[in-house]
Amino acid sequence: MGVSTLAFVGCTGGAGTTRLTVETAATLARGGRSVAVVDAAFGTQGLATYVDGRLDADVTAVAVGDVPVDDALFEWSIDADGRVALCPTHAPFERLARAKSAENAQTLEQAIEELADRFDHVLLDVPPIASNQAVAAATTAQRRALVVPASQRGSDLLPRQQGRLRDIGAPASAIVATRVHGDTDESVEDAAHTVPHIEPSAHRPLVTDPDTDVAPTVAALAEDLLDIDLGLTFEDDSLFSR
Repeated sequence: MGVSTLAFVGCTGGAGTTRLTVETAATLARGGRSVAVVDAAFGTQGLATYVDGRLDADVTAVAVGDVPVDDALFEWSIDADGRVALCPTHAPFERLARAKSAENAQTLEQAIEELADRFDHVLLDVPPIASNQAVAAATTAQRRALVVPASQRGSDLLPRQQGRLRDIGAPASAIVATRVHGDTDESVEDAAHTVPHIEPSAHRPLVTDPDTDVAPTVAALAEDLLDIDLGLTFEDDSLFSR
């Protein structure tokens, strides 16, 4: 079954961490896996944009003990054999503030562990390590991938986030470079995987189309970080390499 919990930890805002998390979830679903995606980026609440309809409960309500985690799960309708359930953040400021306490971060950890018992994989969308819920998500995960934009700013901030993960006893398992253009002059040292730039206007997962260059790179990333074989094939197998 491989690794069950993986945290994508952003090195900076705008690294594309949320998008990479949902693309990976969609890839796993294409391989027939069940996946829960948990939003620990309370400040940006980016995962909520992928949920259609009204959000009556969210991950902060779970963290403060108002609702069970099942009430904050929303099925994501995508073209795949597996299942993706999203646990987004969508809350007023007062509850956001309460959910960030150390005590409620422990409740978040328990919810993540509960999901790990019921889903093949749990993916965590984690902001730069600077809050209790980010620490809880990073330390609960079996593995952590640091997500770094292919820019000078990304490279400059990478050592800081690597150090913070080491400080909390949860070192990065891999570095993933995002927003990579074919003609970019920037590179991210020690990046195990590079993901092509995804246009912000693309609101649905690109990986469900196997002909995109995103699909094979994210599949290779998922297999490597989770120690699994998804059995996916692509028209250009040369792109599907670790």
